[in-house]
Amino acid sequence: MANLDDLGYTSIIDMSNDEAIDTLRQIRLSRRVPEKKVKTMKESTKKATQRVSATISADAAAELLKLLGGK
Repeated sequence: MANLDDLGYTSIIDMSNDEAIDTLRQIRLSRRVPEKKVKTMKESTKKATQRVSATISADAAAELLKLLGGK
């Protein structure tokens, strides 16, 4: 049966003070820095917005604006 010694990691107790502090800093930094994720707009959303804005007439847009409280 496997145990922690089989993983091959050196214990923080067995490290020198400088090595242990450096290891702890690396662990903390890796948890603090979020992964950068690029958000892209889906093509279907862009097309749907274009379709809706193309089908609304000027009178309907003015009426919607008036209902929403615009001037």
